[in-house]
Amino acid sequence: MNKQIYPLLIAQFLSAFADNAILFTVIALVMHSPDLPTWYVPALQSVFLIAFVVLAPWIGSFADQHPKSRVLILGNLVKAFGAGLLLFNFEPLIAYCIVGAGAAIYSPAKYGILPELAGHEQLMKANSWIEGSTILAILTGMVIGAKVADYSVTMALSGTIGLFLISAATTLLLPVKIATIDPEGSKILLFFKQMKVFFSSPRSRFSILGASLFWATAATLRVIVVAWAPLILLSHNASDIAELTLFLALGIIAGSALVPGIIPLEQLQRAKYPAFAMGVFILILSQMDGVWWARLVLFLIGAAGGMFIVPINAAVQELGQQDIGSGRAVALQGFFQNAAMLVAVGGYTSVAALKVSPVSSMLGLGLIVLLCTFLVTRRMGREYGAKK
Repeated sequence: MNKQIYPLLIAQFLSAFADNAILFTVIALVMHSPDLPTWYVPALQSVFLIAFVVLAPWIGSFADQHPKSRVLILGNLVKAFGAGLLLFNFEPLIAYCIVGAGAAIYSPAKYGILPELAGHEQLMKANSWIEGSTILAILTGMVIGAKVADYSVTMALSGTIGLFLISAATTLLLPVKIATIDPEGSKILLFFKQMKVFFSSPRSRFSILGASLFWATAATLRVIVVAWAPLILLSHNASDIAELTLFLALGIIAGSALVPGIIPLEQLQRAKYPAFAMGVFILILSQMDGVWWARLVLFLIGAAGGMFIVPINAAVQELGQQDIGSGRAVALQGFFQNAAMLVAVGGYTSVAALKVSPVSSMLGLGLIVLLCTFLVTRRMGREYGAKK
């Protein structure tokens, strides 16, 4: 592995750790505030995602026009600012939206820099390392962040701000390289032109739709578990829910580690099998009522998800570098997957407001995943096989 990957792994780990520590800090705030409505947690998830959709026409071009290592620094600083607003008791929905804006700036540079550092031969392995380190950061960030937040929200937020700043400093070790320069004109019109170019390839469409399905599923499952665990497993604080979700993260790490030897980029259509498995395991989880059985099924959901998303991410980066620029391709992917997450989480928010049981919501999610996987892979898989 190219040694330049290691500073990126460290910087990404610290930034993702802080991202999830903030999330569970805000969840702890909600759980400790009985006056807040039940839809507040999914609403927080939604405001975090809005920036990815609204800023998509600009952030991809910005990442490709400037050294991606420096764009990573900017993203961390914006996230630190949002965390600082939370620390000073600013409205959580607005402050967490600003954290989301920092994450939106960060994402195209994080994934877009990988083809520059790794090249074709090592791109899948680099993605596996990045995905594994990200999930490890999610795992540790949510568990440690929740425990610290249950003890002191102020301490938790101060720690996350420090981690964002350390991540920004670590990013200074990455090389400075500008990939492309955008033509003049409206960024919005250019974004839609790039979308048309990128979607002309069956593999690209398959990757974009697959990533959207994965992230919409992951975001919705996470907020359902926040309501499901207290009802079914009698988990009543942020630490208990974080420890439960730990097994989902462990599964994604395992799946991410296994997939490079199972699904090469040249056989991208194989990713449909773990996608179907993910839907089946969500259906099984909806029927669980024991903590350890739930943990096992969450691990299996995560493993299937890791095997699904890693090859899709690698394909988007490589195809984007060839067509419209890797940063632009990641921003385009982010636009679709975060729009899908907004629709999915917004749908669940509406369902939760109608007092629908979390068990029924989880069962419905599993069925929707199976249906969407069938529709996406049936059409895109055939085109990919015919035109690859």
